[in-house]
Amino acid sequence: MARRVFRWPIRRAIPVVLLILSGLPSPVGAQRAPFATPPPGSGPTPMRPYGQSAGCSEEPAAFHRCATAKAHDFTPPRTPDGTPDLQGFWTRIGIRNMENLEEHPQTMDGSGGRSAIVDPPDGRIPYQPWAAARRETHFSTYMDSAQLCLPQGSPRHAYGGGKLVVQSPGHVVMLNDYADTYRIIPTDGRPHLGRDIQLFEGDLRGRWEGNTLVIDVTNQKARTWLDHVGNFYSDAAHVVERLTMIDKDVIHYQATIEDPRVYTRPWTIAFGWKRTTNANYEMWESACWEGVSQGALERVDHGLKPYHGAFSK
Repeated sequence: MARRVFRWPIRRAIPVVLLILSGLPSPVGAQRAPFATPPPGSGPTPMRPYGQSAGCSEEPAAFHRCATAKAHDFTPPRTPDGTPDLQGFWTRIGIRNMENLEEHPQTMDGSGGRSAIVDPPDGRIPYQPWAAARRETHFSTYMDSAQLCLPQGSPRHAYGGGKLVVQSPGHVVMLNDYADTYRIIPTDGRPHLGRDIQLFEGDLRGRWEGNTLVIDVTNQKARTWLDHVGNFYSDAAHVVERLTMIDKDVIHYQATIEDPRVYTRPWTIAFGWKRTTNANYEMWESACWEGVSQGALERVDHGLKPYHGAFSK
């Protein structure tokens, strides 16, 4: 009886090999990610078309312009204490996957997309030269916090997984379906913690400016990336997030990131949240393998994480 031999195509084996070897130093130098930002002059970037929400294109820059205009004419529903009612289940629009905040092509596991960066106008993160060089090595020595179940920090929490927003007088709470992470945002005017206390999700302080929830984030541990390609910041980062309803089912989100250690200037991303209106919707946790987070911290503590020490020149 002839023996049947199964041969797995090498193109299918490559992603598995990369996953197995993720986090191990590359013996041949930096490897460019398939969803890396195309260099100037590359021509049109292949990607799936964008849809529309609340009468605005979901393409980030176009959505930002349209949503900014719509916010002036929309009166949001309000909670009993008079603040805009953001409560409910939400999913991101505009950032369709977490591969790369900058423009990137469609790949076997992602739809591709325009840059989520609306300032600077070129859609590129304004890295200092040393930081730009560091970013280019990250995919080869892959150790994204999302693979290690670490909290995502700001602003990645805003586009990493589905959200449940709950409000009470003096607080806004955001539950994330990724790894049981959550944010408790006081809006009662209390000051930030001392600068020496660092937290995975950062120290969150909220306030209302008209119909906009402003979240001021400091004191982050900075052990997460902004996306899978390896864009990053340091523990000196200061993030200001702004959430404004432009429709009963759509929120305009923007965040400005400032970090004098890593960037040459502050920069801003923008995209949307869309309400999940299915009455039978349930937000299930994206559970993580137990022990992964502790193992990640041990790698950091022993200097084994590939980008350990990346935040000093």
